[in-house]
Amino acid sequence: MTDQIDSRWYKVAEPDELPDGRVKTVQAGHRSLALTRVGDDYGALDNKCPHQGGPLGEGSIEKGMLRCPWHGYDYDPLTGTPPPGFSDAPACFPLEVREDGVYVEIAVEPPHERTVSDVMVETMVEWGVTHVFGMVGHSNLGFADAMRRQEVTGNLRFIGIRHEGAAAFAASAYAKLTGRPAACFGIAGPGSTNLLTGLYDAKVDRAPVLALSGQVPSKVLGRGAFQDLDLNAAFADVAGFSRTVLPDSDHAELMSLALKHAILERQVSHLVLPDEVQVRPAPDVPASRPQGRVPDLEIAPPPAEVHRALDLIARARRPVIVVGHGARFDMPEVLALAEALGAPVLTTFKAKGVISDRHPLGAGVLGRSGTPVASWLMNESDLLVVFGASFSNHTGIASYKPIIQVDYDPMALGRFHPVTVPVLGHVGVTATALARAVAAMASDVGESWVDQRPDVAERWEIWRAEKARRSLDFGDHGVSSAAIFAALTRHVADDAVIAVDVGNNTYSFGRYFECTGQSVLMSGYLGSIGFGFPAAMGAWAAAPDRQIVAVTGDGGFGQYLAEITTAVKYDMDITHVLLDNHQLGKISKEQRAGEFDVWQTSLHNPDFAAYATLCGALGIRVDRADQLDDALAQALAHRGPALVAITADADLI
Repeated sequence: MTDQIDSRWYKVAEPDELPDGRVKTVQAGHRSLALTRVGDDYGALDNKCPHQGGPLGEGSIEKGMLRCPWHGYDYDPLTGTPPPGFSDAPACFPLEVREDGVYVEIAVEPPHERTVSDVMVETMVEWGVTHVFGMVGHSNLGFADAMRRQEVTGNLRFIGIRHEGAAAFAASAYAKLTGRPAACFGIAGPGSTNLLTGLYDAKVDRAPVLALSGQVPSKVLGRGAFQDLDLNAAFADVAGFSRTVLPDSDHAELMSLALKHAILERQVSHLVLPDEVQVRPAPDVPASRPQGRVPDLEIAPPPAEVHRALDLIARARRPVIVVGHGARFDMPEVLALAEALGAPVLTTFKAKGVISDRHPLGAGVLGRSGTPVASWLMNESDLLVVFGASFSNHTGIASYKPIIQVDYDPMALGRFHPVTVPVLGHVGVTATALARAVAAMASDVGESWVDQRPDVAERWEIWRAEKARRSLDFGDHGVSSAAIFAALTRHVADDAVIAVDVGNNTYSFGRYFECTGQSVLMSGYLGSIGFGFPAAMGAWAAAPDRQIVAVTGDGGFGQYLAEITTAVKYDMDITHVLLDNHQLGKISKEQRAGEFDVWQTSLHNPDFAAYATLCGALGIRVDRADQLDDALAQALAHRGPALVAITADADLI
């Protein structure tokens, strides 16, 4: 090697840094070496033991021999020569001791050879994946390195988290907000199984997410090796598409299929990446692209069903429109129909915020987390026109009313009970067709529908007066929810993204917070505690120029407490509003309602504001209602992560 021209000298240690009779691991470029010292002499050996790859730099020099820490194989510490009778030896590299330190000569690394991972990551980028949330580990390093190369070029952003569950929640929230897929990333075994809860959240809320699992080498797969789990079996229920990447797979096509399933079917796709396949050379394999692979999904409904729907609308006097999360990207078209009919627009809880509560036809949330405004208007209606809603039992859409249901998914139509007119079609296209027909109908025969704007205004006046009274309530154990969310309504930006958790804090948010133009993210059908703060991280990645707010209880935040350090690491501009009542308040309430004793719902909490400060964020504590406005204004104005810990009264929800 000393005769090679194409080599480079690396300084690997300071003078006398390494004591006599010791060995340590050093780095020379990408080459890991075991640096040894015996008396005044040094040696530089390949750090991988020829036997099973053990790290010689973590070994020890015993009786003049360097011993591998894994299996006890011995080598000369200066030359790497094994004892007599053995032929395997680690490579030994030229070394010089200079005045300023110890130098090792290493051949210049050849240019990077394109790998299977490069092909797959480039395909991800081509399909529009811009963010990956996850944790790098021993069984996903080849794929991680390909993502690093794309991050260096500005094509991809990797967010390293503290728990893979947070990665899956963040990816789910990103997809819910944008309609585009994000990815989550884990190692074999526990790193991948930790993703499952967040992926179930994406599955049941129809959010496109790509899950990427490292895997043990193929030669030990299924043989009980360390972290060897059948990941395709583990992900079989949560993922609509799950495949193991094989050495001779069409790797670009496999990634394209995964993303196509996620995007078109709004589901979880999953790829398992065996360790050795990730670094398999693929020098001439191009990435795959979505062009020509994705159709226009704005499908018009069947004319016959539109005519049936219009016949019902023509005979109604007090129609109302109910919109779910599936209508969030088509609200201008839905509002045009509502305005033509003078019909109130009620939302499911998951769709909170898709219409402003200040809009003359905005009636707020329907159901258990909703307002008496919405429930009164539904009860007075004689027709429900439902767009993109799942008919959850928590929403309580009246099944005994005539119902027109519009959805792109045929399986969603009449999912829990028959509806009068099920319409298969794109929400925006269908709403536009109905609005045009309604306008023509009105011009031909005159309007037959009651303009319900005065009813909406009256019901809001009654409810706002009640909310104002409740905001003045004062208990012995902290601030009322009505006061907290009245203050939040005053301070949060109109275009903010608000990620909420699960529990009394979330029910109170649905009831008291008034949306103007905010986007609201939640764990809808899964209702998973812990969603709120990781979801805010996903929202920050998707919309860094918007104000990002997380609203959680102490129970929810306790699940992913360490992720505030992730927010600090990446300087995420997130304001976290934490309602701290030292208990799982919703569960205590349910125990009482079920005539059980309240048991095991109390929580021992840290001073959350002090904890946030310790982690490098802004922490503010609020114990009284008169502190709310200043605290929220300060936190929202702060650039970077901030936490407002509010002592909340669990009885004033």
